[in-house]
Amino acid sequence: MSRVLITSGSSFESDIGYSRAVRQDPWVFVSGTTGFDYSTMTIADDIAEQTQQCLDNIEHALKQADASFADVVRVNYVVPTAAEFPLCWPALKKAFGPVGPAAMMISAGLADPRMKIEIEVTALKAQ
Repeated sequence: MSRVLITSGSSFESDIGYSRAVRQDPWVFVSGTTGFDYSTMTIADDIAEQTQQCLDNIEHALKQADASFADVVRVNYVVPTAAEFPLCWPALKKAFGPVGPAAMMISAGLADPRMKIEIEVTALKAQ
């Protein structure tokens, strides 16, 4: 079994000491991912925009692990304001609707008050 560490280049990864994703065949574990645009280290104010950026960041990590949204079997959402979660649904349905992974949403504070959503996924790459 090979182990591949995947980075996004985010300063959070080096500052805290983790990988954006880890592929341990046949599994891919994508760390909790927020709506930061890692190329500019900026974040939108809107939760729907942050959700789309989270998904873009996750999709990029999955691709680096030779996986895709189609391989996702589990997704966890963390949202500080539960009442805003429905604003995320259109983007989430587009990414995960056809796949139907097991899912859970937790309402909890995040590390930075600008963050409105964090998403973690687990994928199982078909062999």
